[in-house]
Amino acid sequence: MKLLTGCALLALNSACAAPLYAQTETDSAVPNDPDAPGEVIIVTGTRDVGRTQFDTAAPVDVISAKEIDAVISSDLTTVLARQLPSFNVQRLPAADGQAFVRPATLRGLSPDHTLVMVNGKRYHRSALLGSRGAQAPDLNTFPGLAIKQVEVLRDGASAQYGSDAIAGVINFILDDTPGLQMFGQYSQYYKNDGDAYQAGVQGGVALGDRGSLVVTAEFSDGAATSRTRQRPDAIALQAARPDLAIPNPVQRWGQPETQTLRGAFNLQYELSDALEFYAFGTGADGNGVTDFNWRNPVTTGSVFKDTVAFPDFNFVSIYPTGFTPRFGTEFSDLQAVGGLRGDLASGALTYDLSASTGRSRIEYNMSESLNASLGPDSPTSFYLGRLEQREFNLNADFVYQLDLGGYQPLNVAFGAERRKETYEVGAGDPASYAIGAGAAEGLSPNSNGFPGFSPIQAGTFDQTSYAGYLDLEWQPIEMLTIGAAARYEDYSDFGDTFDYKLSGRVEPVDGFALRATYSTGFRAPTPAQLNTANTSQGLDTVTLQVFTRGRLSPSDPLAVLLGAKPLTPEESESITAGFAYQGDNGFSASVDLYQIKVDGRFGQSSSFAVPDGVANPNRFTSVSYFTNDFNTRTRGIDAVLAYRGPVGPGMLSTSIAYNYNKTKVTGGSSATIGNETQRRIFEERLPQNNATATLGYQLGGFDVTLHGRYYGSWTDSSGNATGDIFQKFGATVLFDVSLGYELNEHVNLAVGAENLFDTYPDEATFQANRGLIYSRNAPYDTDGGQYFVRLGVKF
Repeated sequence: MKLLTGCALLALNSACAAPLYAQTETDSAVPNDPDAPGEVIIVTGTRDVGRTQFDTAAPVDVISAKEIDAVISSDLTTVLARQLPSFNVQRLPAADGQAFVRPATLRGLSPDHTLVMVNGKRYHRSALLGSRGAQAPDLNTFPGLAIKQVEVLRDGASAQYGSDAIAGVINFILDDTPGLQMFGQYSQYYKNDGDAYQAGVQGGVALGDRGSLVVTAEFSDGAATSRTRQRPDAIALQAARPDLAIPNPVQRWGQPETQTLRGAFNLQYELSDALEFYAFGTGADGNGVTDFNWRNPVTTGSVFKDTVAFPDFNFVSIYPTGFTPRFGTEFSDLQAVGGLRGDLASGALTYDLSASTGRSRIEYNMSESLNASLGPDSPTSFYLGRLEQREFNLNADFVYQLDLGGYQPLNVAFGAERRKETYEVGAGDPASYAIGAGAAEGLSPNSNGFPGFSPIQAGTFDQTSYAGYLDLEWQPIEMLTIGAAARYEDYSDFGDTFDYKLSGRVEPVDGFALRATYSTGFRAPTPAQLNTANTSQGLDTVTLQVFTRGRLSPSDPLAVLLGAKPLTPEESESITAGFAYQGDNGFSASVDLYQIKVDGRFGQSSSFAVPDGVANPNRFTSVSYFTNDFNTRTRGIDAVLAYRGPVGPGMLSTSIAYNYNKTKVTGGSSATIGNETQRRIFEERLPQNNATATLGYQLGGFDVTLHGRYYGSWTDSSGNATGDIFQKFGATVLFDVSLGYELNEHVNLAVGAENLFDTYPDEATFQANRGLIYSRNAPYDTDGGQYFVRLGVKF
């Protein structure tokens, strides 16, 4: 492998950007890679040059471009979940903004406990706060065609990279290879819905012998799916009123209809032998629509009601068969990074100076709805408002090779960072948050289904932090590598934090290494979590009545009255220990045990009734607020076995990966005052046992891959107007298959199916009365089998 000029220029948020290393010419050293496992150079989790997966003191997974292409979905959360047992993603249909920005977790922790980077630089968060308050990046904004490989560090890394890296780090390495490639793909579910079209093109040119520019564009168009039965109350209404044409089903439970355009560019250019300019960025623009709960015209008294305020008017005249609000989103996402890197003192000291900016913007709209409190003056469609997250980072990073006379010089990395986060809430149409005259008589205010953001909720909030770090890594003798990292960070909103990490790796026998790390970490609350409030509506699964919940800012006077306190950073303590093996015969293995303790874990408080005498114009059924109320302990095991080598006339690739992960609430005030719902969500909402297995065989131009996924049992919860309902779901096994053929050196064709045997999980019995068949919180796709065909062209 060739070491390029400036390869020791290490970024604050990674070892370095991808162009600083010459990668192996294959996709990666995973089972589908022609190279032996563990040989690919990685840049995540270490700031020393030339480290491979096998060399690192902490476990790092590498997912190749070939493996990304093998997954039907264009959403990279689905790609990661299919490859990594410790990574879970929920589908969440009809769950407000989470239907489009799905929460994904590593090692069972919160979505925003994983730091996401592109080419080693921090990627900005999504503008969406999930139902439990997590604000994580949206991985659906990356074009898969632009990615050369994905590196996933499964270890605490806040001391190395800053806030959020409690569970680990995901680093997307953009392709820097000159050439031209294109693809087109079509897929459909066995149920003849969910038709999806994807197409992409990538062009790269060499800039003489000094650099390259690669540009990627990708488009996806996915139709909606529906795994729904007609609601019992809709069946009863149709029987009682045969003159009405009740839609069947009255609402759709499934994936939303979406269209997305994604793009990326990656540029590096050597200005001189010791100075390089680089720039890269990603962007996405799209829209989507999903259904909300159907409003029965007979039983929804908060809408279909005769009142004195509006004599001779009832919304039955507009919606005689009831209505199903259609919730829509329009989103755009941009990230751009630029910098200079070079070396001083004959290469002994290298530097990387960079600036990055990112923005996530989400706008919501609603159609086929109403504001009941406005009576006949109510519109039926609404603009609900805008959410926007903006981030700006400045980084100065240095690496010095200090010769102490050991097997390798001491790698001394140090630097500083300034980061500013800004969150903005823009108000919706006045009618979307209006409280009309009918409210006094029990008609619901606000746009029905999702209230618009009011001027009271709107505003701009920001937070600035400054950080400095030191990262040491040394190989005093050939068999031993030791490391230490420390980071100090100061935040404008709540003070400072200091974190550190110790790591060690010993290879007593060639090809077998023991490794261990200990680290402290943190996740700082974001401006959105500190300052914003939200109003949402749901359907009580017992009474089938619409209810309205309020999630208040922790500084809201009512929240303070109910016990809210200012948010503080979550603090963690992590231990990882295990071994890695790499044989000359193509076999590799690793087993890592880990424990992650998180104190002051971020969550949502118990739901409280609005106290008597307190104004409640939005008619909240209950209110809650964000809080640092839980302490948790997560223990687990990651095990990976892989083999690649010749078998018969072809090449065999196999791998088995297993993850055991268990979280226990160990303390916190909410745990002691009866917040049983949040405790069970922390401990039981995800499977404790997950596994994947892959078997691939390549012969000439043919390539067949079989893939299996195992998900252990887990517990679902559904919030009602009063209390929650829980249901335990059994284990599920899904199988995928794909067959590829190279028609010639430039054209390849692939066909296959995911969930080959059309397997469905247990039905969600407590959701049946609103038409939902399978849990919307499932950590896997519940739409059944799906087949695809993909044509690729490469020059």
